[in-house]
Parts: sequence; structure tokens; C-alpha cells
Amino acid sequence: MKPQLTINQYQRTVHSVGVMMLHLEWCTKYRYKMFRKTKYKNLLTACIRRSASRHNIKIIELDVQPEHIHCVVEVNFTMSALKTLQILKGGSSKLFFEFNEKARLRYPKGHLWSRGKFASSVGFVQLDVVKEYVKNQSTHHNTKFI
Repeated sequence: MKPQLTINQYQRTVHSVGVMMLHLEWCTKYRYKMFRKTKYKNLLTACIRRSASRHNIKIIELDVQPEHIHCVVEVNFTMSALKTLQILKGGSSKLFFEFNEKARLRYPKGHLWSRGKFASSVGFVQLDVVKEYVKNQSTHHNTKFI
């Protein structure tokens, strides 16, 4: 398990010091409940994590709901929130269709995600609150997976 960030634990490079954490959220196209089954939820979780690791995005917290995703990530200063979302949405979609070809029946053009998105910066003071919010999404939405 990766060590958790605590106050004053910043990334250090030659010319910069700091950390950027983001709370991200996005939905499936047409709000279809694609991830009601545990096997699809687990597959998507793996796809998001693989996309993140390929681009040095550290996932602090991740929750997959039947029709939307919440995650808290840590990224480099050079990466914007928009670029982070493009990587996570595009990469996870591509991998999900590769490993679940039946999903093309619902999305023949290969567009798993809607165009909408949410991004908010998170500071050390808010981190625990946002992590708890993301962890408790299943309770908040009263979600039961099959």
C-alpha cells in the first residue's frame, strides 16, 4: 500500500515544490448503469488504475458507482485537470471496450463516457473530508451491486 500524504509532504523537483490533488467526477453516456454488476465495476476500476499508472497519476481514492465515477488523484504541476480527465476517461474507456466487447452493443461508437465532468482542487486540510465523501458514495446513493 502506498504511503498517504500528510501535511508538508510535497513533491520536490529541481525548480518546484508542491503537490496538486484533484477531486474528479464523470458519468456514463446517457447515464446508463453500466457498472451494476460487480465484475464490470471491478473491470472498470482496474482500467482506471492502469490508465492512471501509465501517466504517473496517483489515485488516492476511487469509487465506481453504476453510472458515475468519483476519484481523488495526485498529479504533476505540468498536468491540468482537463488533461487528467482526458487520460482517465479516454484510457479507461479504451481498455474497458478491449476487455468487455459486449459493451459495444450498448455503445456501438465506443463512447462510454458523457462529455460532462467535474473537477475541484483539494488541499491537505480538505483531503480527509473528500476521501470520506468518495468512500461513502455507495451509502449516499444506496447502491447495491449484483
